[in-house]
Amino acid sequence: MNTSSSSTPSDSSNTAPSTADHRPLDGIKVLEISQWVAGPAAAGIMADWGAEVIKLEAPAGDPQRGVFAAVGIEKELPNPAFAQDNRGKRSVVFDLQTPEGLARCEQLLAQSDVFITNLRPDALQRLQLDPAAVSARHPELIIASLSGYGSVGPARDVPGYDAGAFWSRSGLARTNSPREDPPLFIRSGVGDHITGMATAMGVMAALYERTRTGKGRIVETSLFATGMYTAGWDLSVQLTMGRLSSMRSRTKSQTPMVNSYRSADDKWFFLIGLEAGRHFPGLANAIGRPELAEDDRFGSAKSIFANAEALITVLDEIFSEHPMSHWAPLFEANDVWWAPCQTMADVAADPQALALGMFIDTDDSAWDAAERVPPKVRTVASPATFDGQVFLPRRPVPSLGEHTAEVIAELDAT
Repeated sequence: MNTSSSSTPSDSSNTAPSTADHRPLDGIKVLEISQWVAGPAAAGIMADWGAEVIKLEAPAGDPQRGVFAAVGIEKELPNPAFAQDNRGKRSVVFDLQTPEGLARCEQLLAQSDVFITNLRPDALQRLQLDPAAVSARHPELIIASLSGYGSVGPARDVPGYDAGAFWSRSGLARTNSPREDPPLFIRSGVGDHITGMATAMGVMAALYERTRTGKGRIVETSLFATGMYTAGWDLSVQLTMGRLSSMRSRTKSQTPMVNSYRSADDKWFFLIGLEAGRHFPGLANAIGRPELAEDDRFGSAKSIFANAEALITVLDEIFSEHPMSHWAPLFEANDVWWAPCQTMADVAADPQALALGMFIDTDDSAWDAAERVPPKVRTVASPATFDGQVFLPRRPVPSLGEHTAEVIAELDAT
């Protein structure tokens, strides 16, 4: 486990100790009964912010613990995907299919401020853990229920990983690929983590309201709803105007100043000149073609829009002549707005990411191979800082049921 509890963004090594480890959610108790990503992500953010999170798992454990085996990799490996969303928590195992397990769960609910779950609505009802039932028994409790498609409607009990509910059914997959191409696939956990952040935000609002009313709330989020909100600009245009222009391939884009290009050394980057008329003269200077800014085809935002394909052709030819190391300083010197299309390996070494303190280490106590030292697992920090501090995990990643006896002892002592 990290010996330091917080760091400032400028501390790229994340090892500088803080003089005082005060966090916004200190004293808040969270019971999490969730699996895979979205629910654990919401509770994980709260753990980073100081909440005491107890992760209640079935005897078989959160299936995310075995995510590599699920894709056919049997070799024992550290699990950074699980560590990302479960660092800093305590794990207990209670079998909720038994009266004893449900009784222990009820004890934990009675002592908690927040209950987070992403079990499907029908499963929660069978366990009498559906939000309405729990709220009736514990009216001061904040209950956060995440699901694929929500708790009402014809799809309420439909399974909904983020590839389906967030990405596909929300319209994002189809909208982000040209009509003639197959829909793009989403990378693992993207929709889940966005939904986790939305859930944490809802819980924060409910906790604040409780300071005034003394009453809890039922906070509901779904992958589907979060996907639609994420696609809100396009979906709002569709709702208001009844139609939406389709995605075009990069060579036929109508916004050449907000488009991807490739340098001679096969490095991709995006121009982000949203105000085309304002940004094009600087780009023309950077590429050594200042006369293009006076060209009737490209002299204004309107003309650039009308002659977009021609400009893309010109820029493709010019950018293919030199490597990225040639273009980057010229972009900087001429105030060209742009960003590199980085690989994850690039991001891991990005000096700006390091300056923000975005990478944090924790021990993985779930790694229980005999006579081996638990490895450090490097994961990504929660995206909010407080007074410039990046909070490091107070606990390592828990092994399955590691804290069951400890928590039972605490329950029996109350």
